[in-house]
Amino acid sequence: MTPPNNPKRGEIWRVELEPVRGSEQGKTRPVVVLSEPPTGRATIRLCAPLMQWKPEHPGYFWCITLPPDTANGLSKQSTADAAQTRALDTVRFVEKLGTINATKLEIIAEALYRCVKRPPAQPTPSAARTS
Repeated sequence: MTPPNNPKRGEIWRVELEPVRGSEQGKTRPVVVLSEPPTGRATIRLCAPLMQWKPEHPGYFWCITLPPDTANGLSKQSTADAAQTRALDTVRFVEKLGTINATKLEIIAEALYRCVKRPPAQPTPSAARTS
């Protein structure tokens, strides 16, 4: 059974992020859906919240600028915050605003990957001797 709201990868939706804990993004705000809808009855989507663009954001690899346009439905310059990516149930999704292009979506996905990527393991001295 498909959930009533069925957000898809690359779409921008307004979602209710409350309740939050600590420094999590809150309020009702737009998010970019990063995951494909799962098969079956799962209703969770991985999403990057959007926030108001600030001049310092281009200095952070996890902040991706999204200018407003007719396709994405944003009314002002925004920033996708890959470092605040969350798993959200579709019951939180209020309204579809639009979509972003595949290039921007891949840039956000790459920023998320950089947030969770572990540095390569350094060989221990004993491992280096046996190779």
